[in-house]
Amino acid sequence: MSKTVLMLLMAGAVACATKPELKTAWGEPDLQGIWTRDVDIPLERPAKYANQEFFSDAERSDLDRKIADIIKRDSTEERRARGTERDVNSEFTQEPFTMHLPVGKRTSLIVDPPDGRIPRLTPEAQKARDALRQFQLALLQPTAACKEHQPGCVGGKYGPVSPKRNETPPSYIGATPNSGINRADGPEDRTTTERCLGGTIPDFGNFVGGFSRIVQTPGAISIVYDMGPGLGRPRIIPITTAPHLPAAMHQWWGDSRGHWEGDTLVVDVTNFSPKSDFQGSHEHLHLVERWTRVDPETIDYVVTIDDPTTWVRSWTAKQELKKQSDHENRIYYEPRCHEGNYGLIALLSGARESERAFAARRGPDPATMCIVIGGCGGFVRGGFADSGADADPLQNPPPRAP
Repeated sequence: MSKTVLMLLMAGAVACATKPELKTAWGEPDLQGIWTRDVDIPLERPAKYANQEFFSDAERSDLDRKIADIIKRDSTEERRARGTERDVNSEFTQEPFTMHLPVGKRTSLIVDPPDGRIPRLTPEAQKARDALRQFQLALLQPTAACKEHQPGCVGGKYGPVSPKRNETPPSYIGATPNSGINRADGPEDRTTTERCLGGTIPDFGNFVGGFSRIVQTPGAISIVYDMGPGLGRPRIIPITTAPHLPAAMHQWWGDSRGHWEGDTLVVDVTNFSPKSDFQGSHEHLHLVERWTRVDPETIDYVVTIDDPTTWVRSWTAKQELKKQSDHENRIYYEPRCHEGNYGLIALLSGARESERAFAARRGPDPATMCIVIGGCGGFVRGGFADSGADADPLQNPPPRAP
């Protein structure tokens, strides 16, 4: 045997000996650990990058700078008058919004359609979205958002208190900030995020981060999602060939059924609740998720999303999840939002006090006060902006009011 052949054989043996065996004790691919995204990639491709799948290094650097500048300016003391609502509120909520992940290479998580955009809504879904928007604008019209022509009131106009303030919303108020309405008659007027029911499947993380902890057993996989400031929920995926629940049985995060295809966990998810909300899709949402551990530090998560009552075609998104240190996160407990959710109680109590003050002629009409989650100005970093002066450069900014 030649020296060259012997060296090649020895190198191969060393490689085999050092390559980690990413299997559980019972022989299934091992997905266990704490996983998160380490770059910021928008779900949809911004319009200005229409047919561009990847950012250049220069574009990524420029976007990082722009985002940092927006966050820095929005958090400076000069932008807040001492003792104002914004100043006091920021003492408790500012920290998560003064940091950001570096911009990733891809211009969108969506890989199909090739344009990186969510497909068009069906006529019925567009009608439902328009109805909610008109209801939102009706409740906003007596506020400063419309009086000052802020982006949050685009499509509406300043005017008196609308009769719609006494009507039921046209659809259930979901988790996303842009589903909120300017009213607090009861818990159902607030977004499900405020009610500790936030979060969706699929979960792509959010503007303050979040991660997932995966634990496996021979018959099931458990995922605990943490969205950041106390929001999260557990999910159980049985590994089974059993059929889904009967069609009439709905669950908040759907009914999952998993199986293995080689090294990939394939999960079929149906039976969502009519009150759950993912991008405007509800009980007809159907997901096919694929989880593949491609190396010790990376899981490829690919999900195909379908709802023929919401979109004109199905669409697919892909996200890389990076493993986090088990040791550094060893003191982590479950997300705890429900326990002591004083924010919701205080908000509703404050709304009742505002009504009493108005009735006693000690304060303004509550209908003229903005109490939408985050503010009524516009959108920045996934939520409402205070002034509406800027839009996230990784998103498609809302149109300006004339």
